[in-house]
Amino acid sequence: MNGPSSNDWVLPAHPKLLKGKTLAVIVLDGWGEQVPDQYNAIHVASTPTMDSLKEGAPEHWRLIRAHGPAVGLPSEDDMGNSEVGHNALGAGRIFAQGAKLVDHALETGKIFEGAGFKYIQECFSDGTLHLIGLLSDGGVHSRYDQLQALMRGSAAHGAKRIRVHALTDGRDVLDGSSFHFMEQLEKDLEELRKQGVDALLASGGGRMYVTMDRYENDWNVVKRGWDAQVLGEAPNKFKSGLEALKHLKAANPKFNDQYCPPFVIIDDSGKAVGPILDGDAVVTFNFRADRMIMLAKALEYEDFDKFDRVRVPKINYAGMLQYDGELKLPSRYLVNPPEIDRTSGEYLVKNGVRTYACSETVKFGHVTFFWNGNRSGLFDENLECYYEIPSDQGITFNEQPLMKALEIGEKARDAILSGKYDQVRVNLPNGDMVGHTGDIKATIIACEAADKAVKMILDAIDQVGGIYLVTADHGNAEDMVKRNPKTAQPLLDKNGNIQILTSHTCWPVPIAIGGPGLSPGVRFRADLPDGGLANVAATMMNLLGFEAPADYEPSLIEVVES
Repeated sequence: MNGPSSNDWVLPAHPKLLKGKTLAVIVLDGWGEQVPDQYNAIHVASTPTMDSLKEGAPEHWRLIRAHGPAVGLPSEDDMGNSEVGHNALGAGRIFAQGAKLVDHALETGKIFEGAGFKYIQECFSDGTLHLIGLLSDGGVHSRYDQLQALMRGSAAHGAKRIRVHALTDGRDVLDGSSFHFMEQLEKDLEELRKQGVDALLASGGGRMYVTMDRYENDWNVVKRGWDAQVLGEAPNKFKSGLEALKHLKAANPKFNDQYCPPFVIIDDSGKAVGPILDGDAVVTFNFRADRMIMLAKALEYEDFDKFDRVRVPKINYAGMLQYDGELKLPSRYLVNPPEIDRTSGEYLVKNGVRTYACSETVKFGHVTFFWNGNRSGLFDENLECYYEIPSDQGITFNEQPLMKALEIGEKARDAILSGKYDQVRVNLPNGDMVGHTGDIKATIIACEAADKAVKMILDAIDQVGGIYLVTADHGNAEDMVKRNPKTAQPLLDKNGNIQILTSHTCWPVPIAIGGPGLSPGVRFRADLPDGGLANVAATMMNLLGFEAPADYEPSLIEVVES
């Protein structure tokens, strides 16, 4: 497909907002809005700068959506993340992520042409293809029709031996539906055997008890899966999946799909039919990341120390997608990130806007690579400068919660005061990276450091008569405890203790605009109550004096005549 012609890149001048004002774009990573209690690190922290924005002119502060469909994820239950958040912020449009990408890759056959599939295909002649994931059509973590297509397509592309390691659901679908899915899986495997493929179920277990833990809550869950899937060992051994489910349910009246004990399938001699061995290929077929990351670490990391793996087979491993863009985990995956074109960064460069982008290492790629539509490098070396501040090495971020916030603030301040740039764009990682540690006290300090950096940047904007836009990519630090979804009160464990939350959230994030260069009539529109991160690009273009492309999500601002 040919790209836009040179004329297509021209952005019309905004009819009411003038060019020439320096714009600071500040992304507070992991900074959402939640109930103001002691588990909200942002609320507890002393953040006078952000407080002044929130409590200032109401027409210049609002909340926007940063999760689920607003950033191209399948459902409202899907928390936002830094990668999709920065994609949306920079691209100005919502691109399909996750399940939608997998659907397209399977429907078009592109999944079988990509580098990830060719990598696992290297093992097809002598090894086994192992498929590990959730047996469900819930569409939250996986979908059964995608597993079917992957099995059939792999067989058509040379897989001679396939083993499925099925995790029963009962959480995104009705409890008890595992029997239906297992019956269908065994029929599909039988059909493959009729076609000459050695295709069998190898192991199973319930998602909440086997493999699919998240946020490093309980590594024993992953170990149970490792023992069954890799070592071929489990307390329960059966000849088929249906036999396993029927026997385990009969043996325990409280049996449910989520907590099904691990089991392995054995042959007539009592030997496990599908342990993962040297020379095999492994695919984790869940498209959602959170409950696959821990297994991915166990499969890929040489220096893994969370449990004794006993035996670490030499395999070719790929995820359905890359589950963590920051960790580059897994390093191989079957479905590529979305193909994002015509990003705001490219438009602005082609319209002569000079840009400075800065963060520290852990988020530098977000404010450059992901912001620019998963594109490396500069659009124009004469108009852009990207500056990376090295992150601290060898420590967890709660040990140094200040991170490099003040250094980022200083670099942004200097860039603004230099007069060399029209847009200065930064990411302040503290709320997210320290929030992930679950250390509330450290996260409070982290939020205070980010607030000080914001002040440093806004003070520079004041000095040059510029404009600021402050927002976030997703929530994290605002909610450090697991809560009752109905009451928002903390959930206690069986010992009466709170349960620390280290993940991103589904809460909205703020956006604030201001500065001496902001025209008096600018305010947030009231007709976009569901506005999200993708609306920020058009807003940013307006503040720089341009109209946004017609297919961008609409700007969040309007100009009202006084």
